[in-house]
Amino acid sequence: MDNKKVLIVGGVAGGASAAARLRRLNEKMEIIMFEKGEYISFANCGLPYYIGGEIKERSNLTLQTPESFNSRFNVDVRTFSQVISINKELKKVSVKNHKTGEIYEESYDKLILSPGAEPFKPNIEGINSKLVFTLRNIPDTYKIKDYIENNKPKKAIVIGGGYIGVEMSENLKNLGLDVTIVEMQNQVIAPLDFDMACEVQTYIKDKGINLMLESSVEKIVENNNTLDVTINGEVFNTDIVILSIGVRPETSIAKNAGLKLNERGAIIVSENMLTSDENIYAVGDAIEVVDFVTKQKAFVPLAGPANKQGRIAADNICGIYSKYEGTQGSSILKLFDMTVATTGINEKTAKRLNLSYDKVFLFSGNHASYYPNSENMSIKVIFEKETGKILGVQIFGFEGTDKRCDVFATAIRFGATAKDLANLELCYAPPYSSAKDPVNMAGFVIENIINKNVKNFHWNDIESIKKQEDIILLDIRTEYEYENGFIDGFINIPLDNLRDNLDKLDKNKKIYVSCQIGLRGYIGCRILSQNGYDCYNLSGGYRLYNTIYNESEIKTNPACVNPTR
Repeated sequence: MDNKKVLIVGGVAGGASAAARLRRLNEKMEIIMFEKGEYISFANCGLPYYIGGEIKERSNLTLQTPESFNSRFNVDVRTFSQVISINKELKKVSVKNHKTGEIYEESYDKLILSPGAEPFKPNIEGINSKLVFTLRNIPDTYKIKDYIENNKPKKAIVIGGGYIGVEMSENLKNLGLDVTIVEMQNQVIAPLDFDMACEVQTYIKDKGINLMLESSVEKIVENNNTLDVTINGEVFNTDIVILSIGVRPETSIAKNAGLKLNERGAIIVSENMLTSDENIYAVGDAIEVVDFVTKQKAFVPLAGPANKQGRIAADNICGIYSKYEGTQGSSILKLFDMTVATTGINEKTAKRLNLSYDKVFLFSGNHASYYPNSENMSIKVIFEKETGKILGVQIFGFEGTDKRCDVFATAIRFGATAKDLANLELCYAPPYSSAKDPVNMAGFVIENIINKNVKNFHWNDIESIKKQEDIILLDIRTEYEYENGFIDGFINIPLDNLRDNLDKLDKNKKIYVSCQIGLRGYIGCRILSQNGYDCYNLSGGYRLYNTIYNESEIKTNPACVNPTR
């Protein structure tokens, strides 16, 4: 490809990565990168934190300027230049210079499309008000930041409870605003399963953010520099609205050029990032990807995959065979001092695809319990029932949550099983971990199920279990714990007294055991099963059940007691 000409449409993660990789591989290639805005490479994931004041300087958001990128990589960077059409047959693009209004053509040997995704804007009356903001790029960020600094709003409504919506809510709350999240679904953070989202929602409300689930914005009306927002038929007054209900691929030029798109409008590409045209590649948030775990087609707009895809497109243009092996959706969220992290598939996906799967819940310390400030992290693992292969993990907790999810993400990428998790030799010292790391513990728990050392049941099985005949519901926590709250119908025999009370339990009845987090329940079931009882352990224990069903949640968050609606 010496002396060949490559055009790149769009910068940021995918396009800028492709340009840099092309230059590293070929010093003589002519590379032109077009960006319709002013910025070619910026920290889009950091934008909410600039608004909230965590990131102090505007300059910190700009990773590369056109000048610095050109100096380093000798790439002709053209900002304020929008590619408005592609002529595949002539291998030319039409470009509009937004500074001069000029439209001109540029030829190419190879073309890389990295147009990204645009915020979805629903057809709601008043959605185009100047007090309704979206957050996608640096100009959006400055607009929101300047408005807050100049107008000192007191109230904000964030429409959408996804990653950006929750991050924005945190940062607005840190600025002193009264914040409400409005979400159409019965939970926040869609990649989480309902049972894991409930504890996150409790934490959000504990931090003083109002949460309206299963709620729809119907109308927005300006009223004396404030907004009257109609939600589920009721009017709420606010100073600003942040719109954060998801994105869709920005692929109009690809569509008009006749490139193949999927039903969602994402560009269909091969594993080499090649579109339906042999000279055009596409990367980033505008493309359809393959889910690494399920091998199903998906749309997963994330910065990490976009960077890898840009590199892969550049490799193939330069004659180096390289392929993208799928997106597993590893993602992480800072929520005040809590961390929420996921990788692989969730249970919703496993059910929808009718996979043969099981799940475990565990609560494990982020470091040795005797070392100060140890805190449990909540972990849910989805695994293949027959083999123990890890399919997906969701974690929330505090310090150390990120590194555990990264270990799980690596395990999934290499096809690891529960046995592999159990055998991992991870770094240990009391300030950082335990001798049995939470990742190891997940492996042990799953191995016990696969090896039939224990049989589990789950929080959402309890109501149907209560309808069965010939059962015993047994809570083996201490009397003190039991008196402070228990699941209706469960009798109490503390674990340390269990062996002395076996004669009180009928061997002809199934015994369903609950403890606080599932660990003592496992020990209790081992005692019972080896004494001839048919025993089942509540995964996640009373703690998980109580998170979902406790009275405070019933009063403030009805969605957390009816996950089926």
